[in-house]
Amino acid sequence: MFWMMLAGVCGGLAVFFVFQDDYEKAFVAAAGGAVCWFLSYRQHLKQSLPDEEDQSEEDEESDDEVRS
Repeated sequence: MFWMMLAGVCGGLAVFFVFQDDYEKAFVAAAGGAVCWFLSYRQHLKQSLPDEEDQSEEDEESDDEVRS
């Protein structure tokens, strides 16, 4: 949730800088917002995927079933 809030703040800053005709700062703020959004999306995916330990245990079990 932190990254999404920070992305929104950066987006708001980008709009503010565009209205101030300071396009360099607007670009930097928009790029920062995009990075924050990407980090939020990445964190959400990591939480929704199973752990590697859980996945490896499932793989080992399925190998045993195939052999028998």
